[in-house]
Amino acid sequence: MLGGAFTTLGRYWKPLIGVALTLFGAATLVMILALVVAASAVATQWDALTSAHSPDAPDAAVLVPLGVAFGVLMLLGMIVFLLATAVVQAAAPVVLQEAVLGRPVTFGQVWRRAWSRVWSIIGTVFLTWLILIVPMVLLTAAFVGLIVYTATLGDQDGFVPLIVAGFLGGLLLGPVATWLYVRFSLAPTVVVFEQQRPMAALRRSTALVRGNWWRVFGIGLLAYVMAGVIGYMIQMPFQMIGMLPGLFDPADLGAEPSGGEVLALFGGLMLMSFVSQLISQLFTSVFPPLVVGLLYVDLRMRTENLGPVLAQAAGAAPLPEQYGPPPSHA
Repeated sequence: MLGGAFTTLGRYWKPLIGVALTLFGAATLVMILALVVAASAVATQWDALTSAHSPDAPDAAVLVPLGVAFGVLMLLGMIVFLLATAVVQAAAPVVLQEAVLGRPVTFGQVWRRAWSRVWSIIGTVFLTWLILIVPMVLLTAAFVGLIVYTATLGDQDGFVPLIVAGFLGGLLLGPVATWLYVRFSLAPTVVVFEQQRPMAALRRSTALVRGNWWRVFGIGLLAYVMAGVIGYMIQMPFQMIGMLPGLFDPADLGAEPSGGEVLALFGGLMLMSFVSQLISQLFTSVFPPLVVGLLYVDLRMRTENLGPVLAQAAGAAPLPEQYGPPPSHA
């Protein structure tokens, strides 16, 4: 599976990396522009906050604009990167559809077909995390309610059993959440391959994973660990550059630095951070979906006649009989 993912990435890196670079590059550019606008808008508040004439407790009129500006910035970043991640997550199965048939695919084809399924991908991911989070929220609410009820009774000895019960409940929820996540992990691939809606994709993923849970869990976990390690190795050189002595030294600032001086000092460091995260994101966002997609193909190869289904899903005529089913290692 891992070898197949690397082979697919090597053969189809142009459309895959092209789509990811376009999306995450645009998202990074939006974040840089938003950061510059937010920093410029609150520069006067920053000067007031760091001024020697400011009181020990900064006025709310100074802190509120700072909080609002960077709160909006964080929300914008979440939305932009969520949309970019969803399109990239849809692009990997699109490429796999052509890879298992041994056919080339262009950037434009990947872009159009991935974008057409992006909202179903977002819906599927949202439903998956909602299913995972709801039990945790209910357990937390019940735990807090019991703590408050015990406190109103004045029974301090009752806190110890509650804390132990809450700890054990958290330990139990971890495996349950992992079990559910693996059952639904093939749903984004199902959305693209089979043109399914979110709920149908979750049910289909559950059916495919049934009897193969440990295999899907092990291969998927290894893929995400490998992607995380490689992504960190990509970012490490940029972090080492930022740690060079004298390159970004806060001592260069005066006793009362202005907002412009702060931006000038740390702007380069922030830019390098954005660039390193972008390069790392190109790999970590593409490789795990490729492995999960190959798991989907492999499971269907073992249980279903996938060749004609793939050809139909890719919008092509059925495969000639002499070619047989497509290889699962493509």
